Amino acid sequence: MEATPLDNTGRPLTVLLSAYACRPDKGSEPGVGWNMAQELARYHNVCVFTREENRLAIEKELSERPNSRLRVIFYDLPTWLRWWKRDQRGVHLHHYLWQFAIYFAARKLHREVKFDLVHHVTYGRYSAPSFLSLLPIPFVWGPLGGGESVPHSLWLDFSLTNKIYETLRSLARTVGEFDPFVRLTAFRSSVAITSTPETAERLKVLGVRRIEVIPGQTGINQQELEELGNLPQVSEKKGIRFVSIGRLLHWKGFHLGLRAFAHANIPDSEYWIIGDGAERQQLEALINELGVRDRVRFYGNLPRDKTLHYLGQCDALVHPSLHDFSPTVCLEAMAASRPVICLNLGGPAIQISDEAGFKIAATAPAQVTQDMANVMKRLATDFNLRLRMGDAGRKRVCELYGWDAKGQFFNQLYKDIASDKESVQDGERAITESST
Repeated sequence: MEATPLDNTGRPLTVLLSAYACRPDKGSEPGVGWNMAQELARYHNVCVFTREENRLAIEKELSERPNSRLRVIFYDLPTWLRWWKRDQRGVHLHHYLWQFAIYFAARKLHREVKFDLVHHVTYGRYSAPSFLSLLPIPFVWGPLGGGESVPHSLWLDFSLTNKIYETLRSLARTVGEFDPFVRLTAFRSSVAITSTPETAERLKVLGVRRIEVIPGQTGINQQELEELGNLPQVSEKKGIRFVSIGRLLHWKGFHLGLRAFAHANIPDSEYWIIGDGAERQQLEALINELGVRDRVRFYGNLPRDKTLHYLGQCDALVHPSLHDFSPTVCLEAMAASRPVICLNLGGPAIQISDEAGFKIAATAPAQVTQDMANVMKRLATDFNLRLRMGDAGRKRVCELYGWDAKGQFFNQLYKDIASDKESVQDGERAITESST
């Protein structure tokens, strides 16, 4: 595909991306980093900074599907600055230090390449800085999240450990907002992008001049859309099968889904849970307490192909997350023509329309349990409703959440920024000429 010319010289832009998380074989933020780079390379010459640990997956993908307009630079901190990082432990400090370190490498590269624009893609936390904003070129920040919080009325279900976690999360966010480098990132942003109103409000407090609210950070590419569309369609049968997919953490809210399932007490129904995490033992104890052990299955972590296989055997996704920013799993369920049950909080509330699923008000644990149970019973007894919602969800994903649509959005955004830059430069030249 020919690159689309964006500036007054008729050439594509040369764009620098910061993508700490960037892998073609992963979902969530790693998938965002990779898909964003791929889509932007349809229009521009793209250079991506990412971590060394992503090398094998990216080089394998590029060997199979080369992309001449995509250059990837693998960079990591010295061993003595990263020996303590294990999986998600210490990841935010590692991300902070990595962002600081790549600035010097990017500054040197900029002298050689002369980038037109720099874009920070992942991690998308509004309360963490991007030091690449210090480069003397327009800076795009996001998509961003992290401004979402659990309503205090739902803390009643939390253990002391979980309450401490949420308190520390809020404290870290507040500290981040006072970080001078975060303030500087906000000040230097040509535009900041988010998908939730909660984060948009925090960006306003930080003083960002232009904020774009778009429907979601994540997306579905054409290959994934076809793969999900080929899963078995829901059929009219006795009973119903619900599924939840994700890490078993307290803020994912799976305890609310299980309570609602037990309360609904639908004959011949099942609830499958795919994923693992710190709350596994507590959730196992909960299903014993609720008396639904024989109707709930825990599958643990599964590879993507098996996860999709099990999604294709279920009738609806239950995703009662308490502060998700932009979960891919909701889009995957909609792309597979499955209705989604979520809370009216954060990213899922934006992703899911009233035609594609149910957004449960989140005022108190008992209220959530009752309302979600009512929705489960309604879906179980109305097959045509499941079909209509499934069709509406797939249509919504195709129209709003395809990566090609996101690529077009950012292409137009870059075009606007490039035009603004040209206008400023023309004005400066005119002032200089008139003064001489």
